[in-house]
Amino acid sequence: MGTKKIIIVVVSVVVVLGLIVVLFVGGIVGFAFYQISNGEAGTTAKAFLKNNERLKQDIGEVKDFGSFVTGNINVSNGDGTAILNLKVIGERKTVNASVEMMYRNGRQWRVIAASYKADGGETIDLLNPYQTRRNSFKLAA
Repeated sequence: MGTKKIIIVVVSVVVVLGLIVVLFVGGIVGFAFYQISNGEAGTTAKAFLKNNERLKQDIGEVKDFGSFVTGNINVSNGDGTAILNLKVIGERKTVNASVEMMYRNGRQWRVIAASYKADGGETIDLLNPYQTRRNSFKLAA
């Protein structure tokens, strides 16, 4: 076999191995995004946003959510916190929302704060602060 053929075979093997690595890493990243979006925390955040009257007033009925949900979910000893960022697609406009949640003793996720960025850049709160405090006290008990 000539030198040219050996170089072509080596380059082909390197390219195929690189493609396999990229597909593997892409699969892991895709799975992580899917789990965040469709896990209990993601489902709770989406349900909250879909049913939030303030958000409906501003953007119209929630039609869908963006493909990617980003944020952090931390779970330790039956307690958890999460901050998820979602693109919310409404009848009239699309906004980027953030939902903060927590749970204690393995109970369901509860929304403790939520907001979205309005067109002018200001942050619009989606939870009544008194309601948030009441929910926090329930969780601590």
